[in-house]
Amino acid sequence: MGWALIRGWAILVYIFMFLPVAVVVLLSFNASQFGSFPMTGFSFRWFVELANNDAILRAFRTSLILGLLTALISTTLGVLASLALVRYTVPGTNAISTLLIAPILVPEVVLAVALLLFLNFLGINKSFTLLLFGHVIFTLPFVILVVQARLVSIRRDVEEAAMSLGASPMETFFQITLPLMLPAVLAGGLFAFTISFDDITGTLFWKPGGVETVPTQIFAMLRNSISPEINALGTVMIVMTVGLPLLGAAIARRISTTSGT
Repeated sequence: MGWALIRGWAILVYIFMFLPVAVVVLLSFNASQFGSFPMTGFSFRWFVELANNDAILRAFRTSLILGLLTALISTTLGVLASLALVRYTVPGTNAISTLLIAPILVPEVVLAVALLLFLNFLGINKSFTLLLFGHVIFTLPFVILVVQARLVSIRRDVEEAAMSLGASPMETFFQITLPLMLPAVLAGGLFAFTISFDDITGTLFWKPGGVETVPTQIFAMLRNSISPEINALGTVMIVMTVGLPLLGAAIARRISTTSGT
């Protein structure tokens, strides 16, 4: 009886959490201009208008470029930092690890304000570079955690065997270590891209004037009026932020199965 109540309560919590998301997706296909029930018909009208909206297309392009650059930089730095902390003896390893993971522990709004005030103190104005820098700071810890967890499970003697057979440290990394940790690297990159693409708190503080990402564009549209295009845009965001991690998990599982690790 107790477990049945717990399961029932858990189901109600999940319904409460995901019902608004389901409503947004459902209303994005509503033929009526007014987002209300009952729906007057099924239509892709708002997705077509979304594809013809220049402001949204610019925001989507900005978010895509920003997310890809953030994923590339965060993944590269995360792999290098993980290798240094796990495979080598670095003075102050615990302090460095804590410093790299700290952005997760700090509320994002506090981190955003702190970085903005610090750069203003240095006389650095808002720019796309600042926005990218902020996203890298916020996503890097996630990459490090994922890659470190995978790197710890890779036996050191496999790399030592390769080097004993004549492989250089660089060859060992690219031919042995990197293929073994590739699922974690891909997962970390997808985490970084998804978090960057979906971020709004830090972006509102760091973005320069005239530059909009998809979340900030949605926020700006909501301040003026509630257009059915917002539902369509929200559906696209949901598909990307949910579908990409699932796709990445499937690819990582496939690579792990193929490599036998």
